[in-house]
Amino acid sequence: MRLLDAILGRSKPVRPDLDRLFGLPGAAVSLEAGAGFTPTGQGSVCFASVEGGAFSQLQRDVRELLDADTDRGGVPVEFSQDAYGYTWLLARQPPDDVPALVNDLHAVNSLLQDGGFGPQLLCSLIGFQDPAGRSLALVYLYKRGTFYPFAPLPGAAEKRDNALELQIRALLGDDLRIEEDLSRWFPVWGAPGL
Repeated sequence: MRLLDAILGRSKPVRPDLDRLFGLPGAAVSLEAGAGFTPTGQGSVCFASVEGGAFSQLQRDVRELLDADTDRGGVPVEFSQDAYGYTWLLARQPPDDVPALVNDLHAVNSLLQDGGFGPQLLCSLIGFQDPAGRSLALVYLYKRGTFYPFAPLPGAAEKRDNALELQIRALLGDDLRIEEDLSRWFPVWGAPGL
């Protein structure tokens, strides 16, 4: 069957590898050294909500897991919905603790995947900012197992800084598996954590 798939141009989808998220702390160091972008301490996970008790229980489990440190000064997670009906979970950690933020995002993705809701996962992102106030997100596409940079232009209504995105792609090519198909670099306007 593989030969027939090759002849017909069919390919198997890339399996998500959530452990690729652990490349983000190294990428954060490269971003700061190479482009002056520092972490904001905010990251988010986007997923399509599902009706039903099992999914509601899973959301409660996620909140309970990530809010476990609120009695020690941790910031509670926030859930929100965007204009397209997708649910976003926003997690916060101190800006200099990217590994803790990555652990939170990995835990959310893992709980959803292990609970049978992997197909509902869309993306995860971590926000960055430079001294000039420009925002940047490193976005992980769950279904592709790849990352891409998203850089909205400051003060512009839904316009991107394409030159900056390409610069960041070149800068992080050794740190992260960057999505090669630029048409899959979807804008995440108004994403929590950006």
